Amino acid sequence: MGELPDAVLFSCNYNRVRSPMAEGLFKRFYGKQAFVDSCGLKPDPAGEGIDPFVVVVMDELGLDVSDHKPKTFAELEDDSFDVVVSLTPEAQHRAVELSRDRSVAIEYWPTHDPTLVDGSREARLEAYREVRDALAAQIKQRFGAPSTFGG
Repeated sequence: MGELPDAVLFSCNYNRVRSPMAEGLFKRFYGKQAFVDSCGLKPDPAGEGIDPFVVVVMDELGLDVSDHKPKTFAELEDDSFDVVVSLTPEAQHRAVELSRDRSVAIEYWPTHDPTLVDGSREARLEAYREVRDALAAQIKQRFGAPSTFGG
């Protein structure tokens, strides 16, 4: 672990919450050192785009993900990834299918769905922050500490 591959894909169910968070965090940590993308299994229901709570909690870190357009596996421009990280059981099954005829590392990181949390706006935001922070920690653990300019 800790070695940065050339291309990483994060996948979940709709590419509206967990996988765009992971993609944004990966870009923040490693910049252009590796290609990263994200996708979902199913098209964005009702064409809503990225979840607004994701935009808020990522903005808290100075990351603007508001332009993210959810896409499916079928809509990927390229499917040549070294590592595919599935964040849901359903996405894991699709990732395994993707890897049948190629050399790709498939990893499953079970990740809580913060959209299932009810309550006040603050309680819901806290659930999204917990997912964001857990993904950040797991990304750093798996791919290594991000390098910073000057040390």
